[in-house]
Amino acid sequence: MMESSGNPPLDPPDDFESPSSPSEEQEPEDGLVPASPGPPPSAPPPDSNSDELPEEELELGAKMTFLEHLDELRKRLLHAAIAVAVTFCLSWVFREPIFEFLAEPIKGAVDKLVVIKPTEAFTIYLKVSFVCAIFVAAPYLLFQLWLFIAPGLYRKEKGYVLPFLSSSTILFVLGGMFAYYIILPVALDFLINEFGKKFEPMISAVEFFKFETIIILGMGVIFQMPVLVAFLSIFGILTPRFLWKNFRYAFLLIMIIAAVVSPTADALNLFFWAVPMVLLYLISICVSWVFKRRRDQALED
Repeated sequence: MMESSGNPPLDPPDDFESPSSPSEEQEPEDGLVPASPGPPPSAPPPDSNSDELPEEELELGAKMTFLEHLDELRKRLLHAAIAVAVTFCLSWVFREPIFEFLAEPIKGAVDKLVVIKPTEAFTIYLKVSFVCAIFVAAPYLLFQLWLFIAPGLYRKEKGYVLPFLSSSTILFVLGGMFAYYIILPVALDFLINEFGKKFEPMISAVEFFKFETIIILGMGVIFQMPVLVAFLSIFGILTPRFLWKNFRYAFLLIMIIAAVVSPTADALNLFFWAVPMVLLYLISICVSWVFKRRRDQALED
């Protein structure tokens, strides 16, 4: 018979946990696991502009970066250059009839134009073809200008494309016709038959067409004043009240411009240059009033 040792039994350590049987483990009722404590998830803040931004972008069009604007400008300039090149080639084919037409205003003052250098005849035909190409391609050039401006306009403002193209083309042609039929004959007769009656006129063809081109294109650009005022009025930059209030300053500026660009210093030519610009300024005031009224109605709606 074995004798038990006199040592007392060892107590288990304090951190010792006896394994529990699966039956002793307590499972949550109905298989639910208690959620960890914490604040409830917050809902995302409502986007007050979620419904407004798409509509605004739809009205205004896609936003463009600075580089995209430069690329658009390059594209429009390329298209304009191609249009001028095509119309120039067509004008070159009919250069002689165009030459005869443009030389008509001076036929009452001199019998025939002269050339001084061997290359001047070729240079004259180049100038004639280029001027005709600008006039023929003017509607397409204005359309390219509109395509460059249109992305910054609202949908309602883009509806002005047809009035813009038609009015710009008509005014440009009217300006050129006014210079061709009224200003040039009077100016040439005054310069050659009045001032130069003691001299034998030998007018260089190159100098004459340079003189004629500046007057025709310059008057065509001046006749664009109502179109320019209309665009500035669309954006709210100009108002009819501002234009009418500053009419006296505009009249003084018009007289200065007429005195500078007029080919002669006599009162008759100054009258022919100043009167159209004054009338165009008054028409521009009416145009600005129409567009301001439409803009105010749109803001009220």
